[in-house]
Amino acid sequence: MASLIEQCQVAPPPGSAAELTLPLTYFDNLWLLFNHNRRILFYKFPISKPEFVQTIIPTLKDSLSLALKHYLPLAGNVVCPLLDCSSYPELRYVTGNSVSVTFSETNMDFDFLVGNHPRNLKDFYHFVPQLREPKDAPGVQLAPVLAIQVTLFPNHGISIGFTNHHVVGDGATIVRFIRAWALLTKFGGDEQFLANEFIPFYDRSVIKDPHGLGKSIWDEIKKYKASMCDTMTPPDKVRGTFIVSRDDILKFKNLILSRRPNLTHVTSFTVTCAYIWTCLIKSEASTGEEIDENGVEFFGCAADCRARLNPPIPQTYFGNCIVGYVARTRHTDLAGKEGFTIAVELIGETIQKRMKDEEWILNGSWFKEYGTVDQNRSLSITGSPKFDLYAADFGWGRLEKLEFVSINNNNGVTISLSKSKDSDGDLEVGLSLPKTQMNAFAAIFTHGLSFL
Repeated sequence: MASLIEQCQVAPPPGSAAELTLPLTYFDNLWLLFNHNRRILFYKFPISKPEFVQTIIPTLKDSLSLALKHYLPLAGNVVCPLLDCSSYPELRYVTGNSVSVTFSETNMDFDFLVGNHPRNLKDFYHFVPQLREPKDAPGVQLAPVLAIQVTLFPNHGISIGFTNHHVVGDGATIVRFIRAWALLTKFGGDEQFLANEFIPFYDRSVIKDPHGLGKSIWDEIKKYKASMCDTMTPPDKVRGTFIVSRDDILKFKNLILSRRPNLTHVTSFTVTCAYIWTCLIKSEASTGEEIDENGVEFFGCAADCRARLNPPIPQTYFGNCIVGYVARTRHTDLAGKEGFTIAVELIGETIQKRMKDEEWILNGSWFKEYGTVDQNRSLSITGSPKFDLYAADFGWGRLEKLEFVSINNNNGVTISLSKSKDSDGDLEVGLSLPKTQMNAFAAIFTHGLSFL
């Protein structure tokens, strides 16, 4: 579906730092166990193949090299000990490391792929790259952390697919890198257009670990013998995009406050996630599977801790600085008439309880909580409305569509949440489900909004 134009390696430019090593912190270690993140940015940009080859490819290579000068670890590897259990994993860049970049073309229907309607999940895997195989070195394994694929839809558009290992950084880190690369591309490599918000902060001494949490989590992670290999096997599902408008969000908030006037954490995030959660629960009836009405359902979301620690961590800190919040309740509570209200209350109270609890972050209680979650009965969130990837302009105009391909990775359901392309107050929800359940979800989602 996508034929190769060029395969290459892009390294930071000569004169960049010769080496950079970053020890993993307790925020990073957990992500050694999890799958890779995959995003695709689609741009409507009618360009011919000759022009793409002659102008776009060289420009993207040059600007990517400049971006990597500032984001060296993305060109490097995660170094994971094999035999010496006393060693500790780290991120390491040395001169000669590079990022694998694929340039390809396709005859697939661009306009169909960037729609909101259900589309075959497998189609999107043609536009995200696979990370190179890890390499063995004395006592360690070296695993690449980033790969990029740029695909031409002749005379229609361009997509850029990113695959990164989560251990290298959270959404805030990766989004800053993408936007930095876009700026350098748009402005011909002029680095003066890189504002301070796009220059990473690397000092890991700002992450305090008074309880030795990093070592404890690493000792636990080693038991799982996590594979660093990148595998791509798309499940038989479809993808859909759902818009929750600013007006819908306001109506949700007013509805909740009319029922629970004393609730203090009623936000766009909580009402949107609660609505999606309850619609998903109700859509399960279409699967024909037997559901335990008294079974426990789990909701998980990540919170950025940069501003929650004392002293605060710089917003440009490079790496992971997130912890997970978990809310739980019985299936029957969410499936009933008060399901939406219960979900808003649960999510809001969980966030409010944890958002200022620094000791809960430092002592690792959030990590222990992961072990209590039934992944098959969980809904989790990736992305954030705070990250505006629609503002990533490579000089081809505003992004047409953002797709989080990695929402298909786990056993439960993961949704992506982002700002909407068309309106600052709207939210865009990406979802991947079996076709029958997707149809049921869409009907329930639309029906519910019509009664607001």
